[in-house]
Amino acid sequence: MIHKIVLVLLLFVVGAVFYFSWLPDPGFTSEHYLPRWLLNWSNHYYNLRTAVPFLAVGFLLEAYTENNVDYFKNLSFIQNIGIAGVIACIAEGGQFIIERRSPDFMDVFYGIAGSLIGALGYNLLKKIKNAKQT
Repeated sequence: MIHKIVLVLLLFVVGAVFYFSWLPDPGFTSEHYLPRWLLNWSNHYYNLRTAVPFLAVGFLLEAYTENNVDYFKNLSFIQNIGIAGVIACIAEGGQFIIERRSPDFMDVFYGIAGSLIGALGYNLLKKIKNAKQT
């Protein structure tokens, strides 16, 4: 059951990444439901805002592949970072066809970096949890 919940959360976060990446206005001024402080922060830290949702992508990808055999754990970690890179490339590539948007290679880098930090955070929390149990 938890596996399905993690998958739904992962799909929701990836959908949010695509939604915000493909908005016609890169300043998010048309998104009235976002708090003003968040809009100001995201416009000030333009590339860093890409890394924030990818923290969740990396975390959830690691949680989703948790049941893999330990022998393949390093392979699944690398695979998950690759999947996050593909998601970032698709999100940036979609901006080629949207007026007023232009893809930025640094957004791909920040997306991968955010996913890497999220995956490492998940593995750190898992190690802390396992250490407390022993």
